[in-house]
Amino acid sequence: MTGRRSKKPLFEPGLIPVPGALLDWRDNQHFDRWQDRPCALCDKPTPMRSHYGEPVHKACAEDWIAANPTEARLGRFASDVQPKKRQRDDDHA
Repeated sequence: MTGRRSKKPLFEPGLIPVPGALLDWRDNQHFDRWQDRPCALCDKPTPMRSHYGEPVHKACAEDWIAANPTEARLGRFASDVQPKKRQRDDDHA
């Protein structure tokens, strides 16, 4: 499935988790409420989508990252971009 990596993501991916870690998919764009499609990894129906629109269960993507750590660095599956933490202006010094 080499064509997927060259395709532009539908929304910005963040960091790729280390093998065995969990993906952070909090963005609602990962969920297609209108249509389940076969998971790219297990072929069972899923409403979940990767940043590239690929139908995939989050657990399947996490298992794939653990089983393919070298290829995972190419960014097929990634966590969402985390918002920057704002520093508090009140330092109470």
